[in-house]
Amino acid sequence: MEMRAVYAECLAKLMEQDRHVCVLDADLSKASGTRSLYERFPDQMFDCGIAEQNMASIAAGLSSYGFKPWIESFTPFATRRICDQIAISIAYAKQNVKIVGTDPGISAELNGGTHMSMEDIGVLRSIPGVVIFEPVDAVQLRAAMPVLGDYEGCVYVRLFRKELPDVFGADYKFDLFKADTLRRGTDLTICVSGMLTADVLTAAETLAGEGISCEVINVHTIKPVDAETVTASARKTGAVLTVENHNVIGGLHSAVLETLAREKIPVCAVGVPDRFGEVGKLPYLREVMGLTVEHIVAAAKRAVTLK
Repeated sequence: MEMRAVYAECLAKLMEQDRHVCVLDADLSKASGTRSLYERFPDQMFDCGIAEQNMASIAAGLSSYGFKPWIESFTPFATRRICDQIAISIAYAKQNVKIVGTDPGISAELNGGTHMSMEDIGVLRSIPGVVIFEPVDAVQLRAAMPVLGDYEGCVYVRLFRKELPDVFGADYKFDLFKADTLRRGTDLTICVSGMLTADVLTAAETLAGEGISCEVINVHTIKPVDAETVTASARKTGAVLTVENHNVIGGLHSAVLETLAREKIPVCAVGVPDRFGEVGKLPYLREVMGLTVEHIVAAAKRAVTLK
């Protein structure tokens, strides 16, 4: 299933269970996958138009009266456009609002640089109290949605809209604040978030064939990062590589660097260089931004040589 379809399916369950759960969108319910919910839950769905700042403020107000709002828009408009409303009306006021940004990073594709949010994690990581979560596949998203619904506070969900290959099996157990170790290894720790996780597992197989044993950790929650799991793995392997569909400044790479600042362990990065996006399909954008399996393999080899 497309990730947005899983998101809508899980939202419907939350709305059925609790009439205080409501959804606000910025004229993008079709893009977000929630259009059908307007017919099923007419009193719990609100189209705020292309006015995301107002949408965030309305959500904060609803939360102050005991409602449990989810707001959704394309990633840049759910973060940098409403940064002040998130900081003051939601986070500072300790409101229970879930923020869903769709099409993160290069997944905006043909919408181009204006819609490619390479900095959204960096924008929100510095705001106190904001939890940042990026699901890796439909299995994890389905397991996470009820947990996010129960969490009291502001959560930013960085949602790839279309299909992603399954990384987890049906027996997967989700913990919002615990990273998932997908593969054990001894030579290199690879910390990865979001849509590039399957690519990292492919790269790890290639590297294993060349004698490099990689431990792969899916860091689904980038704030607060699971410092215990990351640090223990880094101490074991002696070298770290971060992989993310985000600017190498401010996102997962920065979170891991901050975690390991006292460890004297080399940390390399695969991510978007410090630049804006451009129009293109995913294969082209992966290549031009350095996010292919081949880039991951090459960066992993460099990281190991630094030990």
